Amino acid sequence: MHTETFAIHAGRRIDPTTKAVAAPIVLSTTFQHAPDSSYDPYLYSRYDNPNRAALEECVAGLEVGKQGLAFASGMAAATALVHTMLKAGDHIIMPSDCYFTMRRLVRELYGEWGLEASFVDMSDLAAVEAAIKPNTRLVWTETPSNPGLFLTDIAAVAEIAHKAGALCVCDNTWATPLLQKPLELGCDAVFHSSTKYLAGHSDVLGGIVVTRDEGAVYERLRLYQKVTGGVPSPFDCWLTLRSISTLPQRMKAHCENAMKVAQFLASHPNVEKVHFPGLPENRFHALAKRQMKDFGGMVSFEVKGGWDAAIAVCGKVKIFTCATSLGAVESLMEHRASVEGVDSPTPHGLIRLSVGLEHYDDLIVDLSQALG
Repeated sequence: MHTETFAIHAGRRIDPTTKAVAAPIVLSTTFQHAPDSSYDPYLYSRYDNPNRAALEECVAGLEVGKQGLAFASGMAAATALVHTMLKAGDHIIMPSDCYFTMRRLVRELYGEWGLEASFVDMSDLAAVEAAIKPNTRLVWTETPSNPGLFLTDIAAVAEIAHKAGALCVCDNTWATPLLQKPLELGCDAVFHSSTKYLAGHSDVLGGIVVTRDEGAVYERLRLYQKVTGGVPSPFDCWLTLRSISTLPQRMKAHCENAMKVAQFLASHPNVEKVHFPGLPENRFHALAKRQMKDFGGMVSFEVKGGWDAAIAVCGKVKIFTCATSLGAVESLMEHRASVEGVDSPTPHGLIRLSVGLEHYDDLIVDLSQALG
């Protein structure tokens, strides 16, 4: 089945009671037992829910994985992976340019529990191998990365992890299952902030993990999901599943617009550097062509003049909205160092763009007047 068809039909079934084509939202927190006190399939909504099950089935299929597990946010999903795959005294390897909240999670929270973390340039495979320790249990990849759009050779890093007896996880939020399949490249699990491209409309929080098989990793994650209860509401699941129906078409437009915007920025005299793997001169271009189907809807660029110049650009845009988050229909712009704080490793002149579905000519005109 083609992806466009699968995205519309996976997880959806005609309601047997009403024959409704659009699935009902099941708000009940509890479900009737059979006369012998057994239950099939639902017991209690923290454990499972029809809307959550439908979303999990759909995203697992898109990722070509065995099982999906939905959570209340992207960080809830990421925390589930860290908590279930690691214990005190274990070691995790993460990208030096990873999402800054992931850095805080492993350092400020799990670091107090005895978790060791190393942050390395994952585009350097020798550096990844050198970071392996006897207690390394997880190698965390994020590709393309946030906000620098660094790419990781997923297959090579997964091989390094497995050779060391560690698991490998990929944050696939920016690429989505439409552009990249980390499980097929060797990862043990993949996760998304479904708030972003999967939901796609800046109106619902969510996260989801997909495992390559139904073994120990999945069982541990399912236990964590049931016991800790950080699950999305039925309505959040319904909204996200509804949005996935248009994901293939949205991603085509995101990718086309991002390419046009990146090409414009690359030629602008007030732009020092453009980070976008779709540009032939980008150092990750060949890898992107090998492991991605397209180059995505995210673009970062560095303004000449650093912090003050970047802030000025953000203050002048009229179509782009200066706001946190990404992956929605509207175009968003953010000065990342301002959000990440004074110790941010992000270049001070860097602006991150989530290129939306407006006409690219209008976006380019907006950027042109803001850059001067």
